[in-house]
Amino acid sequence: MRKRTLLLAATLTTGILTALPATATAAPSGLSGDFNGDGFRDVAIAAPIAKVDGKSGAGYVAIVYGTASGLDTAKRQIISQATTGIPGVPESYDYFGDRLTTGDLDDDGYTDLIVGVHGERIGSTDESGAITVVWGGADGLKTATDISSPLPENRNELGWSVATGDFDGDGDTDLAAANIAYPELNVFQGPISRTGKATGLVGIDTYEQTGINADKLFAGDVTGDGTTDLLVMGQQEITDGYRTRSVLYKGSASGLKAGSKVAGGYDAVIADVDKDGYGDIVTGNFMEKSTDEPNGGLGGAVTVTYGASTGLSSRTPVRITQDTTGVPGTAEKGDGFGWSLSAGDVNGDGYADIAVGIENEAVGSVYKAGSFAVLRGSASGLTGSGAKVFHQNTTGVPGTAERLDNFGSAVHLTDTDGNGRAELVASAAAENDGAGAVWLFKSTTSGITATGSKSFNGTTVGGPSGLTYFGDVLAG
Repeated sequence: MRKRTLLLAATLTTGILTALPATATAAPSGLSGDFNGDGFRDVAIAAPIAKVDGKSGAGYVAIVYGTASGLDTAKRQIISQATTGIPGVPESYDYFGDRLTTGDLDDDGYTDLIVGVHGERIGSTDESGAITVVWGGADGLKTATDISSPLPENRNELGWSVATGDFDGDGDTDLAAANIAYPELNVFQGPISRTGKATGLVGIDTYEQTGINADKLFAGDVTGDGTTDLLVMGQQEITDGYRTRSVLYKGSASGLKAGSKVAGGYDAVIADVDKDGYGDIVTGNFMEKSTDEPNGGLGGAVTVTYGASTGLSSRTPVRITQDTTGVPGTAEKGDGFGWSLSAGDVNGDGYADIAVGIENEAVGSVYKAGSFAVLRGSASGLTGSGAKVFHQNTTGVPGTAERLDNFGSAVHLTDTDGNGRAELVASAAAENDGAGAVWLFKSTTSGITATGSKSFNGTTVGGPSGLTYFGDVLAG
């Protein structure tokens, strides 16, 4: 039996969306996350339950472009299925934007935005799901194509999860996409043309091979061989229900091959936290079973499974909670420590650091106001030493912690100003009764700082007001 995580639907408000073109003056930089090739990374921000052209849950994505001063909300655009050049039309509960990844699929030096529109209905059939590629270029994200060939024979909710990487080591970017039909994982081999044609398609039935369905996909180089590996996280059936579990598919010249099983969880990221040349698997172990039993303590945990040339190191995985020495706060039931994760070097020391969303954290007596932590990478690995926690009542952070804000629902580390240190983008998708908002935090040689932080919401960048969950997904 296979089980999926379900997306909660909501009633939405109206909004009118218009495309706001970005400008660029540079040739393609080849920099990962740079949509317009100007040498600065950009950020995609989803509002997946926004009403578009009167259609509830149609969804949109806002793009905010990087500059020498960081993200600039004046350089932005809105992308939805109502935007000229984007395939499809807004339909209720398409949730456009709730599955995002990035990568240079056509090898032109510009990063492309990939949207898994898993709710898209295919004609009059019972099948659903499309994968829309919005192509990067000197003027930003302007044109788009649905991947059209080859396509899997059976598909339903194709694009349920998406991730990019060079899984066969040929130098071209491939696209991995999950769906709920068999096979559950489809790898579109790159390059992928702007007409939507992939070089090839490989189907992998993860459930048949490992007993784990393909629910969430996370790409990175665990073995350090230059070929991208893929962490497949999903549900595994056990005696009294289900538990989240992951399996590492190792990249090779012949494609992805199932390897060792590792800890499951709600989110994951692959990054080299100890700078030994191998990517480490960091999982947010928020829920263990379908009965909502916490994994690793009352408040959740982050588990680091270290990488090695063969896949997983023999080193004992390390688990960090809010009760770990150096981590501010106390582990409390339902905190959600590990709800969201992102990796980046926040202080320029060469070690990957990890941002950890704690979206259900109480701030003082404020129920589920939310917060996030930043854990430091070091020669000994990820550590609680020197960890920092931020929330809306932190001095210098705009706003006020309020009940059910869920600050930290998504976190994203990326260097948008080109100074060699990752800044942090954090969201509270439930802010202001589900309108959502995003915060920008600068970095210094001491790491992330609240000084100079700022926030904005969907209306700031031209989106609709009301219930949208702006910031529910961040990518770049």
